[in-house]
Amino acid sequence: MAGFNYMTKGGYDKMVKELDELKSTGRKEAAQAIAEAREKGDISENAEYDAAKDAQAMLEMKISEMEQILANSRVIDESKLDTSRVVILSKVTIKNVKNGMEMSYKLVSESEANLKEKKVSIGSPLGQGLLGKEVGDIAQINTPTGLIDFEIVDISF
Repeated sequence: MAGFNYMTKGGYDKMVKELDELKSTGRKEAAQAIAEAREKGDISENAEYDAAKDAQAMLEMKISEMEQILANSRVIDESKLDTSRVVILSKVTIKNVKNGMEMSYKLVSESEANLKEKKVSIGSPLGQGLLGKEVGDIAQINTPTGLIDFEIVDISF
């Protein structure tokens, strides 16, 4: 992973908790599934055993990825960020210039992005288009339906 992964304190704590859960409960469940499959006879022809081993490998891969993300993470103190421009962790209210519809999003790292919670990755086209803009600026965002102009209405944290 190149560079740093900037996160909120809440996002960092949530990921640490999930990682701890995977390392403890997840590993125990994977080991138990392998043991149960092994008890069913010859493991060379046991599809259940193969599936349990595959699940264990996927779990270990996810644990490794999360450890890598956390190792490269930097927790950002939102109170020290500049509200005059859109930066990571900014809550941005934008207005579609064409139809007047307003939306608010928080710009976060890729590991914290969740569209249902209105958290958009800074690496997404929307995030890239908004970064560095000020209130009143127009951001042209390339969407699947074409270019859309959004006016920056408000920036907060």
